[in-house]
Amino acid sequence: MTMPEFFGCSMIAFGPPLALFIFTIANDPIRIIILIVAAFFWLVSLLASSIVWYAIVPLRKFLAFGVVFSVLFQEGFRYIIYRILRRTEQGLQVVAEDTRVIENKHILAYVSGFGFGIISAMFALVNVLADMWGPATLGLKGGSEVFFLVSSAQALSICLLHTFWSVIFYNAFDTNNYMHIAYVIITHMVVSLTTLLNAQELYSASLIINYCLTVASAILAFHVSGGTKRSLKRFFICQ
Repeated sequence: MTMPEFFGCSMIAFGPPLALFIFTIANDPIRIIILIVAAFFWLVSLLASSIVWYAIVPLRKFLAFGVVFSVLFQEGFRYIIYRILRRTEQGLQVVAEDTRVIENKHILAYVSGFGFGIISAMFALVNVLADMWGPATLGLKGGSEVFFLVSSAQALSICLLHTFWSVIFYNAFDTNNYMHIAYVIITHMVVSLTTLLNAQELYSASLIINYCLTVASAILAFHVSGGTKRSLKRFFICQ
């Protein structure tokens, strides 16, 4: 039972991101490099927030405090990546085999956001997957039987959200749209804080909020990247 559950939950969390990586990133070395750099910056943001959490001793017992600082540091490093990519666009154009990476700025945002998302999802789920491999029993010691499924679904959600957030975030700074910047920070904060509901086994509430914001962020990212109803229709009918 543990092995099928391990692979099932792994595919829930990482199946769609794997497909996105294979079809949109894997064939371009520049995109792979940007993805790795973005993932590294996310890890640095986690290290920075961990140092702050560890340094302020009286607040260590408040998990929400660590979550808030983690979100702020992640968004700070998202901005740093944005500035780096914008400053290095000319150099990237020289070495890039696919010039669309530079000509369409939303691709850079998508790839860096995907790097943020995939490392965030892996970091959140790797220990759960390790326990899932076994020996383990669903609902052991009164725990919820849906914990693993919920964790996998939330990992997928955060991966997609980071991708959408970066597209919105980068476009917002390009166009000086401060409402969209605030949207990214606030929704990131809301999604992160709602995961604390899992401690009370309020899985339905956290999942509903997360996926409602995922859909809203997807629509907004599609809009700011130039998507229209016509282009969406042409995509579905493969024109």
